[in-house]
Amino acid sequence: MLGSVVVGVGIAGCVRMRDLLAPLPSSAAEKLSIKGFVSRRTLEDQQGVKQITMTEALSRSDIHVAFICTENTSHEESIRQFLEAGKHVCVEYPMTLSYTSAVDLWNLAQQKGLVLHEEHIELLTPDFKQLKKDISGKTLEKGTLHFTGGPLKPNFGFPSFSGIARMTWLVDLFGELTVTAASLVEEKENKYMKMTAHFLTQQQKPLTWIEERGPGLGRAKTIDFNFQDGTITELPDGQREPVGLFMQDLVLFGRKLQGDVSAAELQAERSRILHCLELADRIQQLSENAQA
Repeated sequence: MLGSVVVGVGIAGCVRMRDLLAPLPSSAAEKLSIKGFVSRRTLEDQQGVKQITMTEALSRSDIHVAFICTENTSHEESIRQFLEAGKHVCVEYPMTLSYTSAVDLWNLAQQKGLVLHEEHIELLTPDFKQLKKDISGKTLEKGTLHFTGGPLKPNFGFPSFSGIARMTWLVDLFGELTVTAASLVEEKENKYMKMTAHFLTQQQKPLTWIEERGPGLGRAKTIDFNFQDGTITELPDGQREPVGLFMQDLVLFGRKLQGDVSAAELQAERSRILHCLELADRIQQLSENAQA
């Protein structure tokens, strides 16, 4: 059994604790047992799990794995601390708010023989799985993905990082991309922002990603993908699965810890994640240059 600690008890942290306490039977998730949680606040027991200090989480020999579920700005420091302490890490996306620091952390994990896993439940959703099937074999001409949502909380980073799940969709669907232009419109007094990023696929086809947030904006994804043989403008209804998204991710992480994921799969995943972080960096750079 691998003892685990959950760092951060927001929505994701509470779901992680729930899943660790009741893992999917006969799955790799059963090899993980929760030993405590860490929070900046002093809290009562959560779901029967006791609070421990960060120092304790880093030093205890019965804790082998950390789940990082804090705000994005603190991910990098927490990952580094746990890797340095010899613990495996599962972190909510984005791993860090810069490409170079992500490369550095992954190299550190490799040096220490540890698993560093970045959660991407957006690739596990029924609608995405069905969309990927629906466009398989189609030739893209141009496309747009427009996300709307409420105002972003502080400490979540630049929109290309906080919204990296959307870009991950585009990369997973259409392959590696090149950023050609990016801009950010921001009205801080109104808690409104709109980021627009333009890409080219490897086949030199244009893709646009819009991330728009503000009061009263409902959480929604709108797509407009034009193919040689038709257009897809609505997300398909995928088949609901009995296993929740976070549990699916937990099983994948557990399989990695058991050495049950091929080197080719691990390399493909790492390449995709680092490519998305590199794109996010470039979008931020271009947007800030445009604002200067």
